[in-house]
Amino acid sequence: MTAVQGARARARIEITAAIKDEARRQLAAEGAAKLSLRAVARELGMVSSALYRYFPSRDDLLTALIIDAYDAVGAAAERAHATAEAADPHAHLARWTAVCRAIRAWAVENPHEYALIYGSPVPGYTAPRDTVDHAARGGLVLVSIARAAYHDKGIAPPPLPAGLRPEAERLAADLAPDLPPALAIALVCAWAELFGLISFELFGQFNNVIEDRDTFFTTAAERLGREVGLLPRP
Repeated sequence: MTAVQGARARARIEITAAIKDEARRQLAAEGAAKLSLRAVARELGMVSSALYRYFPSRDDLLTALIIDAYDAVGAAAERAHATAEAADPHAHLARWTAVCRAIRAWAVENPHEYALIYGSPVPGYTAPRDTVDHAARGGLVLVSIARAAYHDKGIAPPPLPAGLRPEAERLAADLAPDLPPALAIALVCAWAELFGLISFELFGQFNNVIEDRDTFFTTAAERLGREVGLLPRP
Protein backbone atom coordinates (compact mmCIF):
# COMPACT_ATOMS: atom_id res chain seq x y z
CA MET A 1 0.00 0.00 0.00
CA THR A 2 1.37 3.39 -0.98
CA ALA A 3 1.45 6.39 1.35
CA VAL A 4 -1.42 7.94 -0.62
CA GLN A 5 -3.50 4.76 -0.34
CA GLY A 6 -2.76 4.57 3.38
CA ALA A 7 -3.84 8.16 3.89
CA ARG A 8 -7.06 7.52 1.97
CA ALA A 9 -7.78 4.41 4.03
CA ARG A 10 -7.24 6.33 7.27
CA ALA A 11 -9.44 9.16 6.04
CA ARG A 12 -12.20 6.70 5.17
CA ILE A 13 -12.01 5.13 8.63
CA GLU A 14 -12.19 8.55 10.29
CA ILE A 15 -15.12 9.73 8.16
CA THR A 16 -16.98 6.46 8.68
CA ALA A 17 -16.52 6.84 12.45
CA ALA A 18 -17.76 10.45 12.30
CA ILE A 19 -20.86 9.37 10.37
CA LYS A 20 -21.62 6.67 12.92
CA ASP A 21 -21.07 9.04 15.84
CA GLU A 22 -23.50 11.57 14.37
CA ALA A 23 -26.00 8.81 13.64
CA ARG A 24 -25.80 7.68 17.27
CA ARG A 25 -26.42 11.27 18.38
CA GLN A 26 -29.52 11.30 16.19
CA LEU A 27 -30.63 7.97 17.66
CA ALA A 28 -30.46 9.52 21.11
CA ALA A 29 -32.31 12.66 20.05
CA GLU A 30 -34.88 11.37 17.59
CA GLY A 31 -34.96 7.57 17.72
CA ALA A 32 -34.01 5.05 15.04
CA ALA A 33 -37.20 5.53 13.03
CA LYS A 34 -36.22 9.13 12.24
CA LEU A 35 -32.61 8.46 11.34
CA SER A 36 -31.87 10.27 8.08
CA LEU A 37 -28.78 10.15 5.90
CA ARG A 38 -29.48 13.68 4.70
CA ALA A 39 -29.65 14.94 8.27
CA VAL A 40 -26.39 13.17 9.15
CA ALA A 41 -24.71 14.66 6.09
CA ARG A 42 -26.01 18.13 6.94
CA GLU A 43 -24.71 17.99 10.51
CA LEU A 44 -21.29 16.86 9.27
CA GLY A 45 -21.12 19.53 6.58
CA MET A 46 -21.16 16.93 3.82
CA VAL A 47 -23.24 16.75 0.68
CA SER A 48 -25.58 13.74 0.62
CA SER A 49 -23.88 12.26 -2.44
CA ALA A 50 -20.59 12.12 -0.55
CA LEU A 51 -22.15 10.30 2.40
CA TYR A 52 -23.74 7.74 0.08
CA ARG A 53 -20.24 6.59 -0.85
CA TYR A 54 -19.89 5.34 2.73
CA PHE A 55 -23.45 4.14 3.36
CA PRO A 56 -25.60 3.70 0.25
CA SER A 57 -28.85 3.76 2.25
CA ARG A 58 -30.29 4.39 5.69
CA ASP A 59 -30.60 0.64 6.15
CA ASP A 60 -26.89 0.16 5.50
CA LEU A 61 -26.11 2.73 8.20
CA LEU A 62 -28.57 1.11 10.60
CA THR A 63 -27.00 -2.28 9.98
CA ALA A 64 -23.54 -0.88 10.75
CA LEU A 65 -24.81 0.65 14.00
CA ILE A 66 -26.56 -2.59 14.96
CA ILE A 67 -23.44 -4.66 14.33
CA ASP A 68 -21.37 -2.21 16.38
CA ALA A 69 -23.86 -2.43 19.25
CA TYR A 70 -23.96 -6.22 19.23
CA ASP A 71 -20.17 -6.35 19.12
CA ALA A 72 -19.91 -3.90 22.01
CA VAL A 73 -22.23 -5.85 24.29
CA GLY A 74 -20.58 -9.10 23.21
CA ALA A 75 -17.14 -7.72 23.98
CA ALA A 76 -18.33 -6.57 27.42
CA ALA A 77 -19.60 -10.08 28.14
CA GLU A 78 -16.36 -11.67 26.93
CA ARG A 79 -14.20 -9.37 29.06
CA ALA A 80 -16.26 -10.08 32.17
CA HIS A 81 -16.07 -13.80 31.50
CA ALA A 82 -12.30 -13.74 31.02
CA THR A 83 -11.80 -11.82 34.27
CA ALA A 84 -14.10 -14.10 36.28
CA GLU A 85 -12.60 -17.25 34.74
CA ALA A 86 -9.11 -16.11 35.64
CA ALA A 87 -10.25 -15.58 39.24
CA ASP A 88 -11.83 -19.05 39.55
CA PRO A 89 -12.57 -21.24 36.51
CA HIS A 90 -14.80 -23.55 38.57
CA ALA A 91 -17.05 -20.86 40.06
CA HIS A 92 -19.57 -21.19 37.23
CA LEU A 93 -22.47 -19.42 38.92
CA ALA A 94 -20.24 -16.47 39.84
CA ARG A 95 -19.00 -16.26 36.24
CA TRP A 96 -22.59 -16.34 34.96
CA THR A 97 -23.59 -13.52 37.29
CA ALA A 98 -20.53 -11.45 36.35
CA VAL A 99 -21.34 -11.74 32.64
CA CYS A 100 -24.98 -10.79 33.21
CA ARG A 101 -23.87 -7.77 35.22
CA ALA A 102 -21.51 -6.70 32.43
CA ILE A 103 -24.30 -6.91 29.85
CA ARG A 104 -26.54 -4.79 32.07
CA ALA A 105 -23.76 -2.27 32.71
CA TRP A 106 -23.23 -1.83 28.97
CA ALA A 107 -26.98 -1.34 28.46
CA VAL A 108 -27.23 1.26 31.23
CA GLU A 109 -24.27 3.17 29.76
CA ASN A 110 -25.59 2.90 26.20
CA PRO A 111 -29.40 2.99 26.44
CA HIS A 112 -30.02 4.20 22.88
CA GLU A 113 -27.82 1.54 21.31
CA TYR A 114 -29.52 -1.02 23.56
CA ALA A 115 -32.92 0.19 22.36
CA LEU A 116 -31.74 -0.14 18.76
CA ILE A 117 -30.98 -3.86 19.14
CA TYR A 118 -33.44 -4.93 21.86
CA GLY A 119 -36.20 -2.35 21.65
CA SER A 120 -39.06 -1.96 19.18
CA PRO A 121 -38.27 -2.90 15.55
CA VAL A 122 -37.46 0.00 13.26
CA PRO A 123 -40.34 0.49 10.80
CA GLY A 124 -39.38 -0.56 7.29
CA TYR A 125 -36.09 -2.14 8.32
CA THR A 126 -35.23 -5.84 8.29
CA ALA A 127 -31.86 -6.84 9.72
CA PRO A 128 -29.76 -8.86 7.25
CA ARG A 129 -28.11 -12.18 8.00
CA ASP A 130 -24.86 -10.25 8.49
CA THR A 131 -26.01 -9.33 11.99
CA VAL A 132 -26.63 -12.88 13.25
CA ASP A 133 -23.11 -13.84 14.33
CA HIS A 134 -22.63 -10.48 16.04
CA ALA A 135 -25.95 -10.84 17.88
CA ALA A 136 -24.91 -14.26 19.19
CA ARG A 137 -21.67 -13.17 20.89
CA GLY A 138 -23.11 -12.41 24.32
CA GLY A 139 -25.32 -15.47 24.37
CA LEU A 140 -22.46 -17.74 23.38
CA VAL A 141 -20.53 -16.57 26.45
CA LEU A 142 -23.34 -17.84 28.68
CA VAL A 143 -23.50 -21.07 26.69
CA SER A 144 -19.77 -21.54 27.23
CA ILE A 145 -20.27 -21.16 30.99
CA ALA A 146 -23.02 -23.80 30.95
CA ARG A 147 -20.82 -26.08 28.85
CA ALA A 148 -17.89 -25.74 31.25
CA ALA A 149 -20.17 -26.39 34.19
CA TYR A 150 -21.66 -29.46 32.47
CA HIS A 151 -18.24 -31.01 31.87
CA ASP A 152 -17.19 -29.99 35.38
CA LYS A 153 -20.29 -31.62 36.90
CA GLY A 154 -21.28 -28.20 38.20
CA ILE A 155 -24.74 -28.06 36.67
CA ALA A 156 -28.00 -29.95 37.16
CA PRO A 157 -30.27 -29.19 34.18
CA PRO A 158 -33.94 -28.77 35.08
CA PRO A 159 -36.44 -31.46 34.06
CA LEU A 160 -37.75 -31.21 30.52
CA PRO A 161 -41.53 -31.39 29.95
CA ALA A 162 -42.35 -34.07 27.40
CA GLY A 163 -44.15 -31.62 25.13
CA LEU A 164 -41.02 -29.49 24.81
CA ARG A 165 -38.66 -32.30 23.84
CA PRO A 166 -38.88 -31.83 20.04
CA GLU A 167 -38.23 -28.10 20.39
CA ALA A 168 -35.47 -28.73 22.93
CA GLU A 169 -33.73 -31.23 20.67
CA ARG A 170 -33.89 -28.79 17.74
CA LEU A 171 -32.47 -26.00 19.89
CA ALA A 172 -29.71 -28.20 21.25
CA ALA A 173 -28.73 -29.26 17.72
CA ASP A 174 -28.48 -25.62 16.64
CA LEU A 175 -27.11 -24.07 19.83
CA ALA A 176 -24.96 -26.67 21.57
CA PRO A 177 -25.06 -30.26 20.27
CA ASP A 178 -22.84 -31.40 23.13
CA LEU A 179 -25.32 -30.32 25.81
CA PRO A 180 -28.57 -31.98 26.96
CA PRO A 181 -31.74 -30.66 25.28
CA ALA A 182 -33.14 -29.63 28.66
CA LEU A 183 -30.17 -27.33 29.15
CA ALA A 184 -30.65 -25.71 25.73
CA ILE A 185 -34.25 -24.80 26.62
CA ALA A 186 -33.16 -23.47 30.02
CA LEU A 187 -30.48 -21.29 28.41
CA VAL A 188 -32.89 -19.75 25.91
CA CYS A 189 -35.37 -19.02 28.70
CA ALA A 190 -32.65 -17.41 30.79
CA TRP A 191 -31.46 -15.31 27.82
CA ALA A 192 -34.98 -13.96 27.28
CA GLU A 193 -35.50 -13.29 30.99
CA LEU A 194 -32.14 -11.52 31.26
CA PHE A 195 -33.12 -8.98 28.63
CA GLY A 196 -36.58 -8.70 30.11
CA LEU A 197 -34.96 -7.54 33.36
CA ILE A 198 -32.71 -5.06 31.56
CA SER A 199 -35.54 -3.73 29.39
CA PHE A 200 -37.82 -3.23 32.40
CA GLU A 201 -35.11 -1.14 33.99
CA LEU A 202 -34.18 0.91 30.93
CA PHE A 203 -37.70 1.46 29.62
CA GLY A 204 -39.11 2.63 32.96
CA GLN A 205 -41.16 -0.33 34.20
CA PHE A 206 -39.15 -0.41 37.43
CA ASN A 207 -39.75 3.28 38.18
CA ASN A 208 -41.27 3.66 41.67
CA VAL A 209 -40.95 -0.11 42.09
CA ILE A 210 -37.28 -1.08 42.47
CA GLU A 211 -34.92 1.36 44.18
CA ASP A 212 -31.70 -0.62 44.72
CA ARG A 213 -31.53 -1.83 41.16
CA ASP A 214 -27.94 -3.00 41.27
CA THR A 215 -28.54 -5.41 44.14
CA PHE A 216 -31.87 -6.45 42.66
CA PHE A 217 -30.31 -7.26 39.31
CA THR A 218 -27.41 -9.20 40.82
CA THR A 219 -29.85 -11.32 42.82
CA ALA A 220 -32.08 -11.88 39.78
CA ALA A 221 -29.13 -12.79 37.53
CA GLU A 222 -27.86 -15.33 40.05
CA ARG A 223 -31.37 -16.76 40.27
CA LEU A 224 -31.43 -17.17 36.50
CA GLY A 225 -28.18 -19.08 36.69
CA ARG A 226 -29.66 -21.37 39.34
CA GLU A 227 -32.74 -21.92 37.17
CA VAL A 228 -30.47 -23.02 34.34
CA GLY A 229 -29.05 -25.51 36.85
CA LEU A 230 -25.70 -23.94 37.76
CA LEU A 231 -24.55 -25.07 41.18
CA PRO A 232 -22.75 -22.85 43.71
CA ARG A 233 -19.01 -23.35 44.06
CA PRO A 234 -18.42 -26.09 46.67
